Amino acid sequence: MLRLRPALVLAVLSCALVSCHAQPAETAAKHPRAAINRPQTPEEARTARAFDAARARGPLDLYAFLHDMPKGGDLHNHLSGAVYAESWIRAAAQDHLCVDIDQHAFVKPKPASPTAQQVHCDAKAAPAGEFPASDLADNQPLYDALVDAFSMRAFVPVSGESGHDHFFNTFDKFDGTSPTHLPEYLDEVATRAARQNEQYLELMHTPPFVEAARLAVSTGYTGDFAADRGKMIDAGLRTQIAPISDRMTAYLNSQRELEHCGTPAATPACGISIRFIYQVLRNFPPPVVFAQILLGFEVAAAHPEQFVAINLVQPEDDFYAMRDYRLHMRMIAALHRFYPGVHITLHAGELAPGLVPPEGLTFHIRDAIETAGAERIGHGVDVMYEDHPDDLLRSMATRHTMVEINLTSNQGILNIGGKDHPLPVYLAAGVPVALSTDDEGVNRSDMTHEYLKAATTYNLTYSQLKDMARNSLTYSFLPGDSLWPIASAAEMYRAATPACRASLAALPRTPGAPPAAPCAAFLATSQKAGQQWQQERRFAAFESTTVH
Repeated sequence: MLRLRPALVLAVLSCALVSCHAQPAETAAKHPRAAINRPQTPEEARTARAFDAARARGPLDLYAFLHDMPKGGDLHNHLSGAVYAESWIRAAAQDHLCVDIDQHAFVKPKPASPTAQQVHCDAKAAPAGEFPASDLADNQPLYDALVDAFSMRAFVPVSGESGHDHFFNTFDKFDGTSPTHLPEYLDEVATRAARQNEQYLELMHTPPFVEAARLAVSTGYTGDFAADRGKMIDAGLRTQIAPISDRMTAYLNSQRELEHCGTPAATPACGISIRFIYQVLRNFPPPVVFAQILLGFEVAAAHPEQFVAINLVQPEDDFYAMRDYRLHMRMIAALHRFYPGVHITLHAGELAPGLVPPEGLTFHIRDAIETAGAERIGHGVDVMYEDHPDDLLRSMATRHTMVEINLTSNQGILNIGGKDHPLPVYLAAGVPVALSTDDEGVNRSDMTHEYLKAATTYNLTYSQLKDMARNSLTYSFLPGDSLWPIASAAEMYRAATPACRASLAALPRTPGAPPAAPCAAFLATSQKAGQQWQQERRFAAFESTTVH
C-alpha cells in the first residue's frame, strides 16, 4: 500500500544507472451468501443471539459487542500506515524537524555547511515557509492540517485529488522521522491490537535496500533471473542480511522494554505476537525491484522467525506496477525455486474500473496465484473483471487461496464498497477470507471497525465473523500444523485435529482449563496451533461471559 517516490532511491543510483474494482451489483445476485455448515455449541448459539440483538439495537451496541470479540490476527497491516498522524507529529517534534507550511509535510533542517552538525528547527532558525514541529502545540490550525494531510480524516474528494491520490500521497508527507521511533510505533500498533482482543500481527515493513539496488546495477542485471541472482550473491549481497535482522531484533527488544514485558508491570501488548512480511517497493525500474525481491527472499529464508513472507506494495496502477506486472510475477516465480520455504502474499486486484484501462483489470489476481505462487491475495477487489472469473474463484477455493479483505481502505482509495465489493462473491464461492486493516492510521480506523463494517454492510452472522477470525490464524504464515485441518469452506472448523478434539470440546465448560496431555504435546510442536488454541480459549471465555 505504501507509496514512496522512486526518486528517493533513483537519485542515489543515478550514477550507476547512467553508467551502466469492483464487482458489479448485478453480479452479486448470482452469488448468494453461503451459509456456515457446522453445528453450534449452546454457548455459540447464545452468543449469536446476543450478536443479533446488538445489531438490532444499532451500530453503537454492535461496535461494543465486536470490540470484545476475539479477532485472531491482522494479516494485512503496513506498519508505517498503521501509525496515527498524532504519533508522527510527536516524533517529528522530538527529532526537531520543520514543517513545510504549504505542503503540510516534514522537512529536515539543513546544516549551514556540509561539515556542520545537523541543526534543530526552531522559531529563530526555521526558513521562510517552515514551522518548527516542536511548536505545533501553539499552532492548532497547522496541527489539524497535518493530521488531515497525513490521513483520510475529513477528506472529501475534489477535482484533481481523488481518495486514491490523497491516501497514497500521505506517505511522503510524514516521511523523515528517525528510525529510532520504530519501537514506539510497534508498541502503538500492538497496544491497539491487544485492546481489541487480537493476538497476532503480520506487519509489512521495507528494510533498507539501496545497497542491494546498487549491486543489481553494478553486476549488470540482465533479466536472466538465476544468473543475476548468482552474480549478486557472489558480489556480497548476503552481507546485508545480518544488519537487517539485527535491526529488527533491536527494535523488538526496545518495544518489549517499553511494554515492560516479563515484569509485573507488563502491558497487554506483551501478549501480541508479531512477525514481519518483507515489503518490496515495486514502482521502480526492473533492476531495483529484482534486487529487493532477491534480498527479501534471502532475509526471509535466513530468518523465518522474523520475516515470514514477502509482498509487493505501492499503488498497483502506477506506471512500473502496470507495465512490469507480469515481469514481477516471473521474478518471484524464478526466485522462489531457490527459496521454497518462503511464503508469498501479494497485493493483487487493488484496482477499479476507470483507474486503469479495461484490459488492466483482467489478469492480476490470476497471475499472482498461478505464476508467482501467491498463497494469499491482498484486496482482490477486481476479481469479477478478471478473465473467466468463475473459474478463478473455483481455483482459489480449491487452492485455499485466502483473500485479505480491507473494506475501509477499498472504500477510501477505490470508492468500492457495498454491493460493488466482492466480499459476498468470495464467501459464496467458498474462498477463504479474513478481515484486515491495511493502514489503520492513515484510514483512522481499527480492526473492530472492519468487523462492524462487514457485519452491517453484508448482514454477516456471528458464525461467519468467527470463521473469518479463525481464518486469520489458520492462513497465517506461522510455522507448524493447524489445529484445524484444512478442508473445504463448508467443512472448515467442524473437527479439530484428533489430539485436541476432547480438549476443545471441554473448553466451553472450563475456558481456562489447560489442554490434556495429547493436545499439549501437539501444541508444543506448532506455533500456529498454539495461537489457534489461545484463540479458542478466548472464544470460550467470550461466549461464556457475553450478556445474552
